[in-house]
Amino acid sequence: MADKRRKQIIEDLRGLSDQDLLEALHTERRKLYDLRTQNIMRQLDNTAALPQTRKQIARILTLQKERALAASRTGGG
Repeated sequence: MADKRRKQIIEDLRGLSDQDLLEALHTERRKLYDLRTQNIMRQLDNTAALPQTRKQIARILTLQKERALAASRTGGG
């Protein structure tokens, strides 16, 4: 079940434009900063949110890299 949800998340990200991906990346990095701050202050209830957010950032960066490589191969970049 988690595998289906992960695939859905990736497909949703693939549907975003380049600008939307940048905004999502900014949002996730801000969220990670806030989560780390809460964790240090012992206010974070769901500590699993930290690795989940890091994985989401990695997914976004991976998609950006894929798009950059595809653009360079086709000469459109």
